[in-house]
Amino acid sequence: MKITVPYDLSPAGQLCRGELCWEEGLLSARLDGESVFEHRLDDVAELKQRTDIGCGRLELSLRDSADADNIHVCRFSMSCVNDVGEFCKAVNHWLKDGEAMHWHEDELRRCPICARNYLPGMSTCLFCADKKQLWRRAWKMAGEYRALIIIAGLCMVVFNAFQVIAPVLQRWLMDNVLNPKDEIAALAIEWGPEKSLWMAGIAIALSFAVGQAFLAASNITIRKSGSYFTDRMRRIVYDKVQNLSVASMQRRTAGDLMKRVTQDTEMVKDFVNHMGRAAVEKLILLLAIAVILFITNWKLALCVVIPVPVTLFFMRQFWLRIYSLYEKQWVCSSRERHVLRDIIKGIRVVKTFGAEAREIEKFSAASQRLARVQTRNERFWACANPLARLSLLLGELMMIFFGGRMALRGEITPGLLLQFTMLAGFMNEPLRWLAHFPQWLAEVNTSLVKLFEIIDEEPTIPQAKNPVFDPIDGAVCFDKVQFGYKAYEPVLKDVCLDIAPGEMLGLVGHSGAGKSTIINLVLRLYDTDIGRIRIGGRDIRDYDYAWLRENIGVVFQETFLFSGSIYDNIAYAKPNAEPAEIFRAARLANAHEFIIGLPDGYNTLVGEDGHNLSGGERQRVAIARAVLRDPKILILDEATSALDPETESKIQQALERLVKDRTTIAIAHRLSTLRHASRLAVIDKGRVAELGTHRELLEKKGIYYGLVMAQRQMNTKA
Repeated sequence: MKITVPYDLSPAGQLCRGELCWEEGLLSARLDGESVFEHRLDDVAELKQRTDIGCGRLELSLRDSADADNIHVCRFSMSCVNDVGEFCKAVNHWLKDGEAMHWHEDELRRCPICARNYLPGMSTCLFCADKKQLWRRAWKMAGEYRALIIIAGLCMVVFNAFQVIAPVLQRWLMDNVLNPKDEIAALAIEWGPEKSLWMAGIAIALSFAVGQAFLAASNITIRKSGSYFTDRMRRIVYDKVQNLSVASMQRRTAGDLMKRVTQDTEMVKDFVNHMGRAAVEKLILLLAIAVILFITNWKLALCVVIPVPVTLFFMRQFWLRIYSLYEKQWVCSSRERHVLRDIIKGIRVVKTFGAEAREIEKFSAASQRLARVQTRNERFWACANPLARLSLLLGELMMIFFGGRMALRGEITPGLLLQFTMLAGFMNEPLRWLAHFPQWLAEVNTSLVKLFEIIDEEPTIPQAKNPVFDPIDGAVCFDKVQFGYKAYEPVLKDVCLDIAPGEMLGLVGHSGAGKSTIINLVLRLYDTDIGRIRIGGRDIRDYDYAWLRENIGVVFQETFLFSGSIYDNIAYAKPNAEPAEIFRAARLANAHEFIIGLPDGYNTLVGEDGHNLSGGERQRVAIARAVLRDPKILILDEATSALDPETESKIQQALERLVKDRTTIAIAHRLSTLRHASRLAVIDKGRVAELGTHRELLEKKGIYYGLVMAQRQMNTKA
């Protein structure tokens, strides 16, 4: 196994590109590709990370030596502190237990290419992402809507072609009707001045009308294709979010995920509907007008074109700066949404503690921070834009000056100068528009990076290639299981448990001992690092996700109810259930009586998070939901905590009916709730410290005995 992390300071304190590496007991450090340190860890007690002012250093602490004898490995800036810290923990775990754990790549938070820290909740660098590949994928994802996007673009090209007709007709009027020379056009002689004016005006009006028709067709087509394409992308992202592992979800805030599904996809839609189509159309218009100008008079065309490279130079200089600006704006926007969501979701707690003023101040601070970043970004553009516009204005002034001199000398006609002036305006308008394009492109590129990061994320809990749907008898076996949310910080160590079908096993122990982790592994929200879990005699990883969880029912301590009716919340476990099944489940959960006492009975809306119901009522609805599923394995996670004795008694009665003939794994800090358990497993520091019946564990006078005595003493004082 190999672990590598970057560091960024040389021994002299200068910025560099370094790499720390541990492999098979050898620690090495590379600096700009060359090895600068190597040491085997046979005589090393631990790795120590020292943090100084503005920087840190990594040292090797040798066995039986003072700190003064530590071996210096490398130096690093504060941006590398987290990565080097994770590296130390992983290697120290190997030094302590002699076990090489699997290194999760998502534990590193820096880009391996540019060494920038990833944004919170991201594992992709906005700067190093392949933008061309992003757009190729987006174009491929458009599928059958690509034809509509192309048609919309062609309609815009035709629209601009009709726009060019007006300057040509105005030149003809100027040179052949209003200010004719010796050689008057035959058509003007035949029609006469007045009729020529009318016919030219009608032609200009018709060209404008036809152009507007093509513009309308383009708008209708692009909006249709953009909306359908964005809908497809939104559904793909949402489907992927639904299938993300719990570990992936916990790395991101709810506001971040909501922003990706809604705001980022909307950004892509706006770009497709407006900026993307316009960019293609403006570029084609720019090239077409440039060709016309050079064909007409190459000298004047040079006056118009010379400033273009200057404009492009400014655009290029601002490009990298733009990404940095909008990365900060995205972070501030995400923080503001996160604060707003917390305040709204926790409004009861806010009002209970009279913290409205504090929360207003907190949101105001987040909003003001976002406003400052947005203002700074807009100020940047307000300063950058005039530079590009000035270069274009200089081109127009040069053309007017030299064109005017040529007209006075008779080298060109006034009509040609008028045509040049109008076409130059048409040419400069796309350039002015393209000056803003990097800003829009930076925003949509940021959104695409975030969307494709979600879409491309590999599942940390992979589905079996050929999943099985075998009947589950309820037997659960933990075979030398070791697991840690971070591989080098194991929560469970060498756990062995055999739970027979129909048996009720109680899990007890101090907080943080690993009880909830056991439940997470049974539900396969995570996979073990070492060892196996078997259900029904088969490795849990062989089962289909949905099939496995259809056979497992869970009642959590914190009950979540969806917005909707009580009936819908119970039926969530089995959407095709008959009403009779719903009512039976409610009766078994001791919920039927309070439900029919409500004004709308089973059709009563529970409100967001079920706030219209009491804690005990919500818990009984959750139990009814578990009963309806009729699972082979039942998990109870503190299902009766923090309830009054009467409500707890009703829930206990419901649970007694629920656990009958089912394999049950129950967690409870209130040990009296486990009186019906077949056996009890005492979990201590990630291990099964004691296993047996209530009586057997009391006779041992070990950890369980101490927990029981402590609770009895507390009840006596109460």
